[in-house]
Formats: sequence, C-alpha cells, structure tokens
Amino acid sequence: MSERSAGPQPIVGILGGGQLGRMLAMAGARLGLRCQVLAPEPESPAFDVVRRVTQADYSDEVALARFAEDVDIVTYEFENVPDKAARFLSSRLIVRPGPRALAVSQDRVIEKTFARDCGLSVPDFAPVDDLDGLERALARLGRPAVLKTRRFGYDGKGQAVIREGDDAASAFSSIGRQPAILEAFVPFVREISVIVVRGADGEIRHYDPVENVHSGGILRTSTVPARITPELAAEAARMGETLAEKLDYVGVLAVELFVTADGRLMVNEMAPRVHNSGHWTEAACHCSQFENHMRAVAGLPLGSTKRHSDAVMQNLIGADVEAWSDIAAEEGAVLHLYGKRDQREGRKMGHVTRLLPLSPG
Repeated sequence: MSERSAGPQPIVGILGGGQLGRMLAMAGARLGLRCQVLAPEPESPAFDVVRRVTQADYSDEVALARFAEDVDIVTYEFENVPDKAARFLSSRLIVRPGPRALAVSQDRVIEKTFARDCGLSVPDFAPVDDLDGLERALARLGRPAVLKTRRFGYDGKGQAVIREGDDAASAFSSIGRQPAILEAFVPFVREISVIVVRGADGEIRHYDPVENVHSGGILRTSTVPARITPELAAEAARMGETLAEKLDYVGVLAVELFVTADGRLMVNEMAPRVHNSGHWTEAACHCSQFENHMRAVAGLPLGSTKRHSDAVMQNLIGADVEAWSDIAAEEGAVLHLYGKRDQREGRKMGHVTRLLPLSPG
C-alpha cells in the first residue's frame, strides 16, 4: 500500500476509457481532481479530457504498476475490469469500489446469491454449466425462463428467452455454450433502477428511482419520477443501500429492479459504477452521480442527491445522434455528446436530458 497521502487534490486513476470514464473525469475536474486513464482501446472517449493516458491491456502488470505509481486512488468505469487487475492495484494503493464489489457483480450466480443472502427478493435461478444442467434447470423453474451468460453480458448480449416449444440446445448455443444462469421469467409491469452513493466515511445517499424503457436489450429512456408509490420508492432505496453497506462499498452503485404486478420489487442486477440510467442527474440534480462518485472515491463529502426538475433521459444510439443540432436548439434539452469518432448501429453516441417542471410532492 502506498504511503503517500492523497491530500486535497489526489490524482484519480480511472480504469476504462469509455463515455463513463469521460464523464467521471469531467466531473472530477470541477472538484480540482486530476485524472488519468488506463484503457486498451485507442482513441477512447475519455482520452480527450484527462491529464495522461496509459494505453495498455488490463492484464499488463508492468503497465498497471507504472499506472499505480502515477496516481493516488483508482476507480473504474465498468464492471468487466478483470478482478485480478483490481486486486493487483489494491495491493499498491486505494481502489474504490473495492475488488470484492467487482467479483460479486461480474458473475450473475454470485450476484444473485449475494442479493438473496442480503435478504432481498430475486428471481428464482439455477446455475447452468452444460446442456444437461440447462434441461434440469428448465424442469425446475419452468418456461418461459431467461438464459444468461454468467459473465460479460451487457445491453442484452449473451441472453436468450426460452419459451414453450423452444429448443434448449439452440438457446444454449446462441450464448456460446458458456457457463450460464437460468432465471425464472418475471412478469414485471415496469423496470426501475436506483442509484446510491456511499462515501468513504460510510455516509450513504440515494437519487430518486427512475423508470427505464429498453428496446433490443439497450436502455432507451429513463424517466424520473418513476410511476411507483412513495413506499415502493423508499423500498428501492433501502435495497440499494443494503447492498452498498454489505459490500462496504465506496462510490456509486446502481441497482436495477423489476416491479411486479402485485407491487413487489425484485433485484435484476447491480452495477458497481456510475450507470446509464443515472445520466439524468447531471442535468436535473444539484450534484450528479459522476461528481458524487468522484467525491466518494477521493474521500470528499458527498453532495446533494436532490433533484430540481423532473426529467426524461434519452440515449442517442447510432443514427439518433444525427439530430444533435435540432436537439441542441430545443428549449429545456441538455445535450451530451461523447466525442466518439465512429457512428454505428447500437452504439451509444450521446444522450439528451429533457427537463420538466418538478412535480408536486
């Protein structure tokens, strides 16, 4: 562990150079924090806004060691940073959130088991290692059911719904015959998420839950306030805070939840990082999820999570971004482009948050 004090202006190292890393660095700069990014991809969006770049693979321990010598604290912008890299860095300096959060969130079976052990409701599930295991899991959980890879799935990738009459072998092949989890299908009425932030001193706050709409496995819009009761909103916040406290978490944690027809909440998954469904906070809150994450990892006091407006955040995916000029001219629209060079179908190129008057209550 480094004996250097972080001091009032620590250098924050960010693993990952995507748009989330870019927005973290931009938020950190407002606080006087200097940021450095390590990422394997050339021309990553975050490279444009940081003091220094290390382009290297996350398995390159020579590069990781050099990176550790040049920063005071490390955080990450996505949960698929190898657990080994996080543990390597944590032996040399502070890593927030800690490697345990990565290990839990990277494996869906471990994640679901952890949430259940925390006393939270989750869909019934079974691990699947092979086709025979899938057949046994289907016999127990029934159909429809959702087959997901245990690791590395995002934006709907690595998933297959198995309905009555569907061939289990075909579904297993469609996800690459990888180790998987089978989850009982949840007939939800809406999907919501809650963003919580926990400081280095254990203080915890949350943003208002949002209602999410997905298409093709990709988040399209997040709307706040969500169409749920105040009691359900409070329960969502409690669930997020429970997970953060059990993990001894520092930083922003996102928890995606199903709302069932009978008014219950079930944990779908969690993300140990700033989250797409929290992008609205940069336009509609006094302190965004990005700033609060940087405050937390740098050991600064947390900022307010209150919102001053209702909002609808829309992802600009692929060709959606071509309307950027018209969006920029809209009254009440806050446009954020990620500076990506290549536009392609399914790629998140930016987002727009449309602000609305704060609803009463």
